[in-house]
Amino acid sequence: MVDKMVNSTISEVSSTLPKVGSVLRMNLAEGQSSSSANFANEMIMESVGLQVHYGDFLAVRDVNLTIHKSEITALIGPSGCGKSTIIRCFNRMNDLIPSAKVGGNVFYKGIDLYGPEANSGEVRRRIGMVFQKPNPFPKSIYENVAFGPKVNGKPSKAETDEIVERSLKSAALWEEVKDRLKQSAFSLSGGQQQRLCIARALAVEPDVLLMDEPCSALDPIATARIEDLMAEIKTEYPIIIVTHNMQQAARVSDRTAFFNTEIGANATRPTGVLVEYDTTRKIFSTPSDVRTEQYISGKMG
Repeated sequence: MVDKMVNSTISEVSSTLPKVGSVLRMNLAEGQSSSSANFANEMIMESVGLQVHYGDFLAVRDVNLTIHKSEITALIGPSGCGKSTIIRCFNRMNDLIPSAKVGGNVFYKGIDLYGPEANSGEVRRRIGMVFQKPNPFPKSIYENVAFGPKVNGKPSKAETDEIVERSLKSAALWEEVKDRLKQSAFSLSGGQQQRLCIARALAVEPDVLLMDEPCSALDPIATARIEDLMAEIKTEYPIIIVTHNMQQAARVSDRTAFFNTEIGANATRPTGVLVEYDTTRKIFSTPSDVRTEQYISGKMG
């Protein structure tokens, strides 16, 4: 499966945080408006006609989504429907896949992230990502969090200490590790490692946080900690999460997008499609599409 093939490549490349692009930084900070996007109801991101090819294979097509401030948006659906492919479009991680070709538009604060003025490095700094499996660097706890700020600038020791403490507190990990910051990140439990990865993402002060199945490798207790953390930080960092756990989507998200697959007339492989997107309450109580109801009720998928 394409998603499995590319995940390892992305995990390796993600360890290198790119430097800031000055043009996009200025445009994003100013929040320039776009004539093609309507940012009512504090909408901060929008995909329009988004589609992704891997070579000749159309993996997912015609995805129109709006992402709103202070909310968690969940992407759900069966395996192979394009959820991870789509979430990687929001910070241009698919650029790292040689066979991937993205069509359509993704707007952030009015800037087309695939337009000529967009710098992919700045996009990934402003739109952070946490992956399915914890992937701490082979460094100390402290250096894991300090790595991004050091790459993107040269903060003083005092400034770095402050960033590390603030980020670990935001990730609800500070009290557990404050006395062993010089220890290896691999000394932490799986749940702690995932929160460390969240702290690492927050250390570069992103505007949006993407989470691709962040709890799939964790036990129920660690999962609950991550879910509580998401609820705490969403007012500052809007979150887009991919999850196979419908109960999790119902618990934590404000809006939910349901994806499914279809096979076109001349196609031999299924293509992912966005079936329905609405508030989580509406999706899980009175969905508009029968396919959504069948998936949520366990009759499909």
